Amino acid sequence: MIIKKVFNNNAIVAKEADKHEFVVMGCGIGFKKSVGDVVDESLIEKTFILKQKDASEKFKLLLEHVPSEYVSLCYDIIEYAKNILNTKLNDYIYVTLTDHINNSIKLFDENINISNPLIWEIKKFYNKEFEVGVKALEFIEEELGRKLPEDEAANVALHLINAQLNSSSTNVENIASQTKKIQDILNIVKYTYGTTLDEKSISYERFVTHLRFFFQRLNKNTKNENEDDFLLKQVKEKYKEAYNCMLKVEKYLETELSDEEKLYLTVHIQRVTHR
Repeated sequence: MIIKKVFNNNAIVAKEADKHEFVVMGCGIGFKKSVGDVVDESLIEKTFILKQKDASEKFKLLLEHVPSEYVSLCYDIIEYAKNILNTKLNDYIYVTLTDHINNSIKLFDENINISNPLIWEIKKFYNKEFEVGVKALEFIEEELGRKLPEDEAANVALHLINAQLNSSSTNVENIASQTKKIQDILNIVKYTYGTTLDEKSISYERFVTHLRFFFQRLNKNTKNENEDDFLLKQVKEKYKEAYNCMLKVEKYLETELSDEEKLYLTVHIQRVTHR
């Protein structure tokens, strides 16, 4: 097993003869190592073999800026989820969940708490996934010393639900309709900014994932009765162009969005057009 890339002291890309590259993690496995060196297999703690090439490349990209302890923690959460849910999860869960947890911890450290308006529905209709989310918060508190709010358990659950979307019970007509609307919204963003969007970026992936669940919330007419527009006012002032683009999306949807949805959409539009 040969080293193909060193991310840091604890994470590398390795390759065996005539096999795909894969990410390997372990304490000190990359310490003072170079490309071409033989991997000390006694130090291997976790191995990420992502069969989907695109997911694999995005996962490697994440490792460039996400602390290795976060990546290792998300691996444990995903493995726990597979066992509890007794189901296969799309490889992208390693990208989306790791990226989400990384951003959630950043927001937590900045004392920013964005609620999840679907939390009660998730508890009711996706109880197993929500319980895995609760367990994930316990892992995070034990490993990183951050006690994230319960809304984050719902967010983790949403990523797990999304990773199971190949279910035969999925309504094909709804997916087709939502797919068209997602494309229309992406076009609104592209035409507003007069630019193309990087469809291989993590920001783009995160935006599309958000839109999938966005339509689920619209269908349920979910609203938070205790809305606080303080954050929305800040975002409106700071990201004026993104906010105006969001208003175009709202007009296209022919519905009045809640402050939370306006906030989420504005932030995602800002990210996907500026990364």
